[in-house]
Amino acid sequence: MKTHAKLLSVILLIMLGFSFQSSAQQSIVRKYGQLSVNGNYIVSQFGDTVQLRGMSMFWSQWMGQYYTEQTLTWLRDDWKCTIVRLAMGVDEDGGYKENPNELFKIIDMVDAAIKLGMYVIIDYHSHHAHKNPELAKKFFSTMARKYGKYPNVIYEIYNEPLQDTYWKSSIKPYAEQVIKAIREHDPDNIIVVGTRQWSQLVSEAAEDPIQDKNIAYTLHFYAVSHGQYLRDEAEKAMKKGVALFVTEFGTCDYSGNGKFGAEETNEWFAFLDKYKISWCNWSVANKKETASILLPVSEISHWSETDLTPSGQFIRNELILKNTPLLKRKK
Repeated sequence: MKTHAKLLSVILLIMLGFSFQSSAQQSIVRKYGQLSVNGNYIVSQFGDTVQLRGMSMFWSQWMGQYYTEQTLTWLRDDWKCTIVRLAMGVDEDGGYKENPNELFKIIDMVDAAIKLGMYVIIDYHSHHAHKNPELAKKFFSTMARKYGKYPNVIYEIYNEPLQDTYWKSSIKPYAEQVIKAIREHDPDNIIVVGTRQWSQLVSEAAEDPIQDKNIAYTLHFYAVSHGQYLRDEAEKAMKKGVALFVTEFGTCDYSGNGKFGAEETNEWFAFLDKYKISWCNWSVANKKETASILLPVSEISHWSETDLTPSGQFIRNELILKNTPLLKRKK
């Protein structure tokens, strides 16, 4: 009997340990709930200002090995990501346009994010989305019908319109069509709208904003190439009353390669923190380029520090520093 009692005590202690471990970190979605846009800011359902920080996946058709719950769990637990961006390739080889099964990759990851209590951006990763609005409407109508009831979901409806794709004639009319398709099923969740010149000219959108609630505008930067002039552009847009969301940025130049710019990225972090602008870093990939967080390793999670690129080590440290206080258990 004593042996059984001792064994039972050990089992109870182990169970208590697991219970404490699982409760030590609260879900970011449980903390903030339904997000909305209020002026320049994203706010929680309780009214506090929200700044999300996390990672962007690479093009889904080319780095699909990381589109797994295992990878996402590691990004949440080890990297302290509060958000992940799912970059579903559309127009390029193997993307959604020619391979509709890419949809299921995104569905699996959104399901995993909801299960893990994370926010998730469903990113229509295209440079030419306005040329085929019907395809985008079909995709986002499916996503909104399936996930509109969940506060976890954010829709990014046009990754990076090109320099010669104009706001008034192309981007805004496209966005209005896709937003209407989403709102038929999801009246509340935030929609992020791409802007001209690879999602940089946000002041153009701010001068002629979309008339819908809970809209933010996409700002992308690569820190070595895009400096103070682009921060000035962002401030110009915010003075007109819109909210910005950095759904993609790199610690290098605009090619995704070249110099790793820690100093330049820190200048951007100071700016983003000042205005509580949420961000996702590009990218979860082992491609041989500066922007990737991984060296050419085969593991899809449980990466050691030696598996990470300089950019990966730098971004992970920033995420742990800034996000850990948000995820601590309430007392």
